[in-house]
Amino acid sequence: MTGIIQAVEKRYYSPEEYLALEEAAEYKSEYYDGEIVPMTGGTTNHNQIAGNVYIALSLALKGQNYRVFIGDVRLWIPKKRSYTYPDVMVTAGKPEYFEQRKDTVTNPQVIVEVLSKSTKAYDRGGKFQFYQTIPSFQEYILIDQSQRFIEQFSKQENKRWSYCVYDEEDLALVFSSFAVEVSLDDVYDKVDFEAEEIVDE
Repeated sequence: MTGIIQAVEKRYYSPEEYLALEEAAEYKSEYYDGEIVPMTGGTTNHNQIAGNVYIALSLALKGQNYRVFIGDVRLWIPKKRSYTYPDVMVTAGKPEYFEQRKDTVTNPQVIVEVLSKSTKAYDRGGKFQFYQTIPSFQEYILIDQSQRFIEQFSKQENKRWSYCVYDEEDLALVFSSFAVEVSLDDVYDKVDFEAEEIVDE
């Protein structure tokens, strides 16, 4: 009996179709130039770290001309025709909304991503390249949820980025975009590294 192999045609969606589907969806998905990619579920450690950073930045920047957003606010990247959901974003001044949508911004200065096993390679690679096409983007913070380890990329002149690592030897994460330091104890407050070791996201 001869087997028949049928090619499965990949479906591509317009940005408008994606937004319509996203509004009705039970779970969030990101959008990459026609492809809709479901987001993996987050762990308690992932949620805790994102919340810790959001609270620390919100308190530190209170009264200043910045806005801090957490996971549910979408980012539109026009040069890559993509929508993502960064864990934390900071805009300088008022947020610039895409087509007046109050759930989608276009002008982050700082983006923070909490790394998971399934996404860390993409967060460091392709997603960082996408973010670099945003004119307002100046600083990228990657936070490991399985150990005290943070990577910081800060934009310099001529498309160069400086790189800094924070680990057990460091007391605080020092932002380059504004005069704010967040202690690593605060970043990792209530994070259970032992529980993370048995979780496979």
